[in-house]
Amino acid sequence: MVTLKSEPARGRDARIEDLELALARETRISNALREVGLALGTTLDLDQLLELILSKITDALEAERATLYLLDEGKDELVSRITQGEEVRSIRLKVGQGIAGHVARTGKALHVKDAYKDPRFSPEWDVLSGYRTRSILASPMKNHLGRTIGVIQVLNKRRGDFTDVDIVILASLATQAAVSIDNSRLFLSVIQKNMQLVDTKEQLEHRIRDLKLLFELESAMGRAASLEELFVAVLGEAMRSCEARAAAVALRDAITGQLYLHIADDKPVPGSKERRSVPRVRRVRMKEGEGIAGRAMQTGETLMTNAEQDEPENSREMRELVGFAPSAVLAVPLEGDGGGALGAIALYDKRDLPGFNDEDKALLVIIAANASTAIRLQLAREAREHEDRLTTIGRLLSGVIHDMKTPLTVISGYVQLMQSTESKEERDEYAEQALKQFDHMSAMQREVLEFARGEKSVLIRKVYLQKFFEDVRKQLENEFKNRDIELVVDIQDKGTARFDEGKMLRVVHNLARNAAEAMADRGGKFTITVKREKPSRALLVTFADNGPGIPKEIEHRLFQSFATSGKKGGTGLGLAIAKKIAEEHKGSIVVHSTRNGATFELRIPQEPDAAEK
Repeated sequence: MVTLKSEPARGRDARIEDLELALARETRISNALREVGLALGTTLDLDQLLELILSKITDALEAERATLYLLDEGKDELVSRITQGEEVRSIRLKVGQGIAGHVARTGKALHVKDAYKDPRFSPEWDVLSGYRTRSILASPMKNHLGRTIGVIQVLNKRRGDFTDVDIVILASLATQAAVSIDNSRLFLSVIQKNMQLVDTKEQLEHRIRDLKLLFELESAMGRAASLEELFVAVLGEAMRSCEARAAAVALRDAITGQLYLHIADDKPVPGSKERRSVPRVRRVRMKEGEGIAGRAMQTGETLMTNAEQDEPENSREMRELVGFAPSAVLAVPLEGDGGGALGAIALYDKRDLPGFNDEDKALLVIIAANASTAIRLQLAREAREHEDRLTTIGRLLSGVIHDMKTPLTVISGYVQLMQSTESKEERDEYAEQALKQFDHMSAMQREVLEFARGEKSVLIRKVYLQKFFEDVRKQLENEFKNRDIELVVDIQDKGTARFDEGKMLRVVHNLARNAAEAMADRGGKFTITVKREKPSRALLVTFADNGPGIPKEIEHRLFQSFATSGKKGGTGLGLAIAKKIAEEHKGSIVVHSTRNGATFELRIPQEPDAAEK
């Protein structure tokens, strides 16, 4: 017997079935939203998120396929992620092209019930894949700012067609997807920026380290007054920066041409455990191309080895010099003026690491570049000083020989006078005057040497002005006798003064000789005036001539060493020595010059008792 259900019963069962279907759908939607939300908390990998979103949307809307397009604003294109079973494929289309392009341009959801009847649909993907698109549901993905960042498109509902509820569900999932994509992009952007910041920080640290190294290296090299001190500075900074146990510079001697290795280490002082604050540098001879430093100098290339080699660096001599047999060596050539290798700088063994690395190489290249410049400048400076020293010695010898002319002329005159007189008293007087000239010559030689060495040495004692300048008169008369020069000695103060008699005589002869040479063959008048200056009571001695005066081109440097107007046989030392003698007496010498002659004023301060007559 068949039992028929009543109409109300059948209606009730249908409603229950609909409710169960709705519950299942809501469960799927809820599960999809929950799983997408969980994914946001567990991964920020964009590819994983897109795959998960496509999978959950396809399941929630009971669609056959789902496509997710991301907007590439730079190219104004949509880039798609298409799921075909387990495969994910990518396609590109312009904004405004196709269904997804239309949604991206308008920012509004679109439901197409029959794709082939919609002119916006492009069937080429169906042709390529063999798939038949019937219906399409597309929704824009908008971020929290309301800007469209992509499109989600689902194809072919498995049972029936997409409904208004599906549109709402897709919009919710699209919003969730937009949030997740924005978060992932933001996270990736932060990570990328952090990586850039870390990279920039490391680069800045390297630049700061390099700048600090350059500053310390320049400071250390700037204090070096010789090539040896420069080696100490350069090798010390190289060892400190690269943490090397020893360092060396290979360089050729500028004078002999012999190649030397200048080796530095900071081994503790015997009897102490503390390392030297300033490395000791020793010099040993080396052959061409010997060792890694010699090879770097010969080839002009940077060389590095971290394996013990059978090299001179490991020889008995090297062990004795630095106390170990190096196994790691780094060498960089020093660039010369012509672009070739001037020498090389080498490092031996790191203190705490097995060998040198690229960072050590970069640091040593920086040190070598700056050291090359400093070494070239120091070599050029020493070469100039050597030449100047030879020139100065030559000029000093020339000055001594030239200054000897005056006393030799005086001696010759007195010897002639001794021959022409029969009076024993006169011969004795002439002999005494000649002997004084020999004393004067000895004093002259000492003064030149003292001047060259920068020494100050004066013997100040009481001098009777009348007798001193009368002797001066006799000497100058004998010197001027073959010249048409009138000598006037005006002794207005005949008392006493305190000064170095020998050095004062040197000043008198220097100024007298200069005046005689200035007046040359045409003759003239040379006047020496001795008087007391008021109110200081200083001794004032003036030397005046009526020659052509001081040339303008040397007037401002008249008292400097080797300043000369180009007169024959002149050395330019006479007035420089006169100024030095005046300063040693705490006095001064000045000149007043016109076209009618030059007047030198020698001023020597006196103690009160020396001013008494």
